Order: sequence, then C-alpha cells, then structure tokens
Amino acid sequence: MTETRFAEIIKKDFPLLATYTPVLARVHGAGHPELAEVRDLFAEMNKKVEQDGVDQVDLTEEFNKLREITSDYQVPSDGCETYEATYQMLAKADQAYHE
Repeated sequence: MTETRFAEIIKKDFPLLATYTPVLARVHGAGHPELAEVRDLFAEMNKKVEQDGVDQVDLTEEFNKLREITSDYQVPSDGCETYEATYQMLAKADQAYHE
C-alpha cells in the first residue's frame, strides 16, 4: 500500500463515498440489491480507517468483497453519474490500497 496516495484518497474521496453509497442504495437499490452491500461494506471500511488509522488498517477482505459484488466496479447500463463516480472512487481506493 502506498500510504500517502491511499491517505489522500481517504481524505478526498471517503467523505463523498459516505454520502454517495447510501443515496445509491436508496435510489437504485430496488434494481440493484448489491448496492446495499456496497453501502454496508464502505461504512465498515470507513469505520476501520477512523479507528485503526491509514497505516494500520486492513481492508483486504472488504476490497475483495467489493470487487466480487460489483463485478470489478462495472457500472450497469442504467447507472447514473453518481453511480459511475462512486465505483470509480472505490476502484481508485482499491488500487491505491494494493499498490
């Protein structure tokens, strides 16, 4: 993990993701029930980062689950701009975490 890059992503993108993931689950959840899982996994990740700090946090399991349930962050054809932005931020965080 490149701590500096991942720390920057946490600072910049995690607040947006904390806003976007519940909205997506509410707006698109009927057609995409996996979004409830995305919301819950992100909330768990955000909590871990706050508790453990960037340099100590282990998010391997959560990122593995996110890749699985999102089909490697593939936005469905009926996904909106927020849907796309959310998956892009999650993919970027995943990449930075694993560098």
